[in-house]
Amino acid sequence: MPRQARLDVYGALHHIMIRGINKSDIFLDAEDRQKFLDRLGLNVTDSGCHIYAWTLMDNHVHLLFKSGEHGISSVMRKQLTWYAMYFNRKYKRTGHLFENRYKSILCEEDKYLLALVRYIHLNPLRAGIIKTMKELDSYLWTGHSTIMDRSNNEWMDTYYVLAQFGTNLEKARTNYRKFVEEGVALGRVPELTGGGLLRSNGGWSEVTSMKRRGQKHDSDERILGGSDFVNRTLEEADDKERRQLNIKRDDRSIVDIINEQCAVFGVDKIALKSGSRQRKVSRARAIIAKKCKEELKMTLADIARCLGVNTSAVKKALKRLEVND
Repeated sequence: MPRQARLDVYGALHHIMIRGINKSDIFLDAEDRQKFLDRLGLNVTDSGCHIYAWTLMDNHVHLLFKSGEHGISSVMRKQLTWYAMYFNRKYKRTGHLFENRYKSILCEEDKYLLALVRYIHLNPLRAGIIKTMKELDSYLWTGHSTIMDRSNNEWMDTYYVLAQFGTNLEKARTNYRKFVEEGVALGRVPELTGGGLLRSNGGWSEVTSMKRRGQKHDSDERILGGSDFVNRTLEEADDKERRQLNIKRDDRSIVDIINEQCAVFGVDKIALKSGSRQRKVSRARAIIAKKCKEELKMTLADIARCLGVNTSAVKKALKRLEVND
């Protein structure tokens, strides 16, 4: 099953997970971690995003932030490209540093904000890197120490998190810490980081109960939330795609280009958007992408959404087209 394009919705809460390629380390010393954070601060400030939680592990990163006007894609591209160049230059290496596709889950804020803040900040404790909550309070490589006022990362929106625990700053910080400490006993919570389609149904127990009753449940592996939230989010994404489909130059739209090339190659539009890797389908998809880029001046991200694939797939298709032609 091909992976779907990311949901990049303005003003939405995203849980992003970045991993080193083949599970390799992406931070080898404190300088690497600080460089990553300094650059993240610049990118977040420039993009108008709000960071609520983060943690830097040896071979992966968790980020929880609300996207700004330009979404998450441009921020992550700048962040990961810059850091990979820094890392490769410092350690005299070449090639990819990160997995080709970072994981992004769009989350229902009211239901999951605090659970995600806690889960992300407890990563070093669960992994045994530190042993106690007292150590976590001052541990520099999670946002928890910033919320506890033990480290200074001005780009992190600590007050938004603390506001969920009270109006008095010190009392709110005490209540927040107690909430985090209560999460230690929970261990790993699969629904917050994985679990395929079940992520989208508001919890494992809800899905199991619905299955027993023979009820259908709405789900999408890119979304963490209840069925109503899943439906609203997908409807918004569909509306955005419809607007993209209406982009025109000289009365020519992507719909015209898709219809034209499907007729030329004798492929079905359903197959085109299903991620099929059949030779003629891949060829048709590449030609469509090229024409949309050149004639309609569409971005690769917009083209990818309309074709039901991710941006990386569009880039590779265009590159293959250049080589073969």
